[in-house]
This record gives sequence, C-alpha cells and structure tokens, in this order.
Amino acid sequence: MYIGIQMEKVKRTKIADLLSRTDYGTMVNVKGWVRTRRGSKQVNFVAINDGSTIKNVQIVVDVEHFNETVLKEITTGACVSVNGILTESIGAGQTAEIQAREIEILGTCDNTYPLQKKGHSMEFLREIAHLRPRTNTFGAIFRIRHNMAMAIHNFFHERGFFYFHTPIITASDCEGAGQMFQVTTKNLYDLKKDESGSIIYDDDFFGKQASLTVSGQLEGELAATALGSIYTFGPTFRAENSNTPRHLAEFWMVEPEVAFIDLPDLMDLEEEFIKYCVQWALNHCQDDLEFLNKMFDKGLIERLQKVVNTAFVRLPYTEGIRILEQAIADGHKFEFPVYWGADLASEHERYLVEEHFKKPVIMIDYPKEIKAFYMKQNDDGKTVQGTDVLFPQIGEIIGGSVREENHEKLLARIEELNIPMKDMWWYLDTRKFGTCPHGGFGLGFERLVLFVTGMTNIRDVIPFPRTPKNAEF
Repeated sequence: MYIGIQMEKVKRTKIADLLSRTDYGTMVNVKGWVRTRRGSKQVNFVAINDGSTIKNVQIVVDVEHFNETVLKEITTGACVSVNGILTESIGAGQTAEIQAREIEILGTCDNTYPLQKKGHSMEFLREIAHLRPRTNTFGAIFRIRHNMAMAIHNFFHERGFFYFHTPIITASDCEGAGQMFQVTTKNLYDLKKDESGSIIYDDDFFGKQASLTVSGQLEGELAATALGSIYTFGPTFRAENSNTPRHLAEFWMVEPEVAFIDLPDLMDLEEEFIKYCVQWALNHCQDDLEFLNKMFDKGLIERLQKVVNTAFVRLPYTEGIRILEQAIADGHKFEFPVYWGADLASEHERYLVEEHFKKPVIMIDYPKEIKAFYMKQNDDGKTVQGTDVLFPQIGEIIGGSVREENHEKLLARIEELNIPMKDMWWYLDTRKFGTCPHGGFGLGFERLVLFVTGMTNIRDVIPFPRTPKNAEF
C-alpha cells in the first residue's frame, strides 16, 4: 500500500461492472488474479481478471509508493486485492483503469504455475482441467455454458413448461442399448450368483440391478401425461467406449416432453428452441463470442447469426438418401456407405447441412429398424416419426420423435425387439390409463455449447470431461 497511508475498507466491484462505470476519481476495490505484469522501475502495469468478464482491468502501480516485498509477490497467477482511484484510461482497448493506492496479496503464486503468458494446446489444458478455467478461452466457454443453461430455463418457463426432475439412478434402459454404468453396494470381490452364474441382487441396496440413467425421457413422458408440458435438464451417462471429439461418458441432456403435440408442431418447437438459445448467446455473450471468433473460428458469429435468420429445412429420410446417393454418383467420396436403411454417419449429416442445403436440416421419417422402440410408426409400416436436427460443424444436435401412444402397437414393438420390459410396467400403464398423443426431443447440452463456442472437441466445453480411461479431478 501507499507507504504511511491507512486506507478505508472499500466494497468490492466486479470487473465486468467496473469497466462500465464513468465516475472517475472514485475509490474502488477489485479482487482477482494477475494475468500479466509489465513496466519500468518507476511504474508497473498489472492486468487483473476476476472471471466476471473476459476483459482485464489495468492496475497502474507507482513503484516508489509500494513496499518492494509486496511488489515481488505480484506474479502471474497470484490473487490480489487492490484499492485505487478509478481513472479514465488513455490507452487503447480499455475505458478505465485503476491508480493503485493499496495492494494486498491474498494468495501468492510461484514460478511452477503452468499458465504462464504463452500459448497452450487444448490437449495440455485438459491435463490441468483444475486450472484451465483461468485462461481466457475457458473463461469464455464456461460463461457461455452458463448462459446457455439460463436460455434453456427461460425458454421453457416463458412457454409454460414445468421443470421436472427425473431420477439419476434407474432400473430402466431408455434406449435398450445396455451401455449403462451399474450402481451397487455389493462387494465386487465376493459376488453371490445363482446356478446359471447370474449375479443375485437380493442383498443389494435397491434389491435389483440399478444403473446411472441414459435418459430421463421415459419418466418425462409420465410427467407430460399429467402436467402437459415438462422438460428435464440434468446429467446422463453412457458407457460407450467412444474416444471421439463428439462423445462423453457423462454429459447433460435437455429433454422436453409435450402432450397433444404432432410432428409439425414438434419440429416447430425444436427450431424455435435452438434459435432462441443461439440468439441468447448473441445477445448476452458478445465479448466472449468476439474473443472466440478472433482466436479460434473466424466464421463463428456469422454462422450463429445465419442459424437464427434461416428457416430450417424439413427433409424426409428417403429424400436425404436420394441426395446422398446422387452426390456419390457425382463423385463425392464418403467413408461410410449410403443406402436406404443405413443409420447416417456424421459425414452424411454434415454434407446435407454444409454442402447441399447450406442451412440446418430437420430429418424425419426414419426407417423403424434404426430408431428406438417408442417412436410412433407411420402408416407405411416401414418408417417412424423421428426427428433429428442436423447442424453445421456438429451433425445431429437434437434427436426427437412423436411417441407411440397405442398400447398394443408399443407392446408389439417391444416384443419384436426382445426388450426386457419386466421393470417397465409403469411406462406401459400410461398407454392404458388415458393415453394421449405426445412427443418430445433430447438435446445434448454439450453439443449445443460446442456449436455456440466454435470449439472442435466436446471435452473442451464441460469442466471435467469423463471419457474412457479418464476420470481425473
């Protein structure tokens, strides 16, 4: 602090708020982490960031007025509290700065701090995920992630949806895929088994086999048949051994479910929802988007604006296959084969979105063999009322459908696929007791954040990614 001067306690101001103030000459306090320090023997310039904005505030330090011991501890990464006079800045790129009057070191930081002033690869930053939120890049990503969560809650609340909490521990496999993480209190070194070698769960905590949920959809359907319009938003888990830039073992899902909705209305809801979220980012995350646009993806903001201002294409699966087959005939090369009945790969989806239509696509009427058991069958007996929203850079960002509300048809489909439904009597009950047309969709939250930030790896849009052989932090 200024030698010989005792400062009064000043209430902290967040840097995001400070930079919009014009009451120059006022004593202010900021707290944050040192990004850089430069200067001469007479004056130092210290850039501080507190996470409230991507912008730093510059602290001007008149060296002769401060204890040398304190100044030595103002290193990159150190946490400081600064009292000083808010001053109009004459430097480019900032409106205000602080003339320091008192500096308190809240936390020192030695030279082993890995985030020194240089570029770091995304791979390296994943190894120090406990520190990467302090970088400009991840500060921007996680502020945008927060805003996307707020956009989701606002969108549904404004439209009369109810936020419904579905269980994380479940005995049902929504997709029938079996790729679930088990939850147990049993001693794994001494498992009790029956004559056939199957594990006996009688003495387990729930008295039956239980797992982490892959989706809240089935329980969401129950809620929609009582509350009308609901949405879930929570963590989901898939034990897929997928080491790709688009897959996580733990991720967040947004799943609205709506009674009395048909296929056209469902597609309208999907388009309105995604545009609302993207527009929210453009309205509320301007500084962070501009940084990411400059540093990572020069076309990011333009792409976001285009999504908001473009009508999505409605494309039947059969027509999509015809377009892809024509592309092959014209010389386009795909890694994976294209034929009616194929489950489209990301390269096929992106071709339709980025090269053929050059706008987002909602693909509908998929072959029933490649879609889940609960999707409503069309009259042709071959296709179902599924909807996938396909986006540039990402591929599928939303998957949804009108659900089969007819008890006999649903049961026949379950038996046809040999899905073990002994624990899902409650789901079938909704088709027996006052069934109604209904539908919904699932959005992988991280894929939305991936699109809005322009990142290329899904591990970089969640604070602590869970992937095969990786559960650090």
